Amino acid sequence: MSAPGYPNQAPYPMAQPGGSVAPYPSAPGGYGDPSQAPPPGFNMGYNQGPPPVMYQPGPMGPGPVPGPEYGGPPGGISPAPAMAPAAVAVGVPPGLEYLTQIDQILIHQKVELLEAFIGFETNNQYEIKNSLGQKIYKAKEKNDCCTRNCCGSLRSFDMKIKDNTDREVIRLIRPLRCVSCWCPCCLQEMEVQAPPGTTVGYIKQDWHPFVPRFSIQGENKETVMKLEGPCFACNCCGDVNFELKAKDSDKSIGRISKQWSGLLKEVFTDTDNFGIQFPLDLDVKMKAVLMGACFLIDFMFFEKVGEANQRSTVFS
Repeated sequence: MSAPGYPNQAPYPMAQPGGSVAPYPSAPGGYGDPSQAPPPGFNMGYNQGPPPVMYQPGPMGPGPVPGPEYGGPPGGISPAPAMAPAAVAVGVPPGLEYLTQIDQILIHQKVELLEAFIGFETNNQYEIKNSLGQKIYKAKEKNDCCTRNCCGSLRSFDMKIKDNTDREVIRLIRPLRCVSCWCPCCLQEMEVQAPPGTTVGYIKQDWHPFVPRFSIQGENKETVMKLEGPCFACNCCGDVNFELKAKDSDKSIGRISKQWSGLLKEVFTDTDNFGIQFPLDLDVKMKAVLMGACFLIDFMFFEKVGEANQRSTVFS
């Protein structure tokens, strides 16, 4: 007589000749034989997924967020849902919500082929990325051909910084100023607007005979932080660091670094890579001003026009 069991269910294991008991039949999709190790690449954890990735908030609006397209490029990531209005911090300029979540930014200047081959100066363009290399903003200089090629690195410009939806979120305004430290009445400065038309801060060069120094100022031109560079700002096989300090302290709380990008790239082009580090809880408006300070430092010390050498000190 067969062993009793529930309908449509396998019977209990029966004793075999010799006293052994037959094992339970393996069910498809079950746990498998516990004595065998999992194959290479098998995920041992539960509820584990890819590492968390922070996204730039997208535009708010009704409707579901589209997923990655079938058959699209590998590694494609769909944008995160927009932040709810209640989750947006009060006083954060529109488009800068993502800056509240990060404490460092990477800035990469795009290579301009026309400028690299014939030395004709073009508008600088940059990609602004997070620490994972994901593009969160893009920046482009705006001025005329005569200004670029006659005034060189001293040129005045407006720079527009846009998010991934092509919305302008920051505007940088740099007037034409003197280059030498022997003329302290007309030093470099830049205005930062976020959104365009609303001033949130300034970067102003402080006079010093040897060391590049800057004041990071608020919207009323009150000094909030200081920025100090090395006496000789030359990236000879190494990074150049501009230390960020509190207003009344010499302790470093962040930095702007010009990163070494290789001998051939440094010699034949003026494309630059920068890293910005700042406190996570820093006012998002001051984070935007530090982005402007990075661009001002790039033009002052690392921009080359034609065959002219880049400036490395406050004198040249």
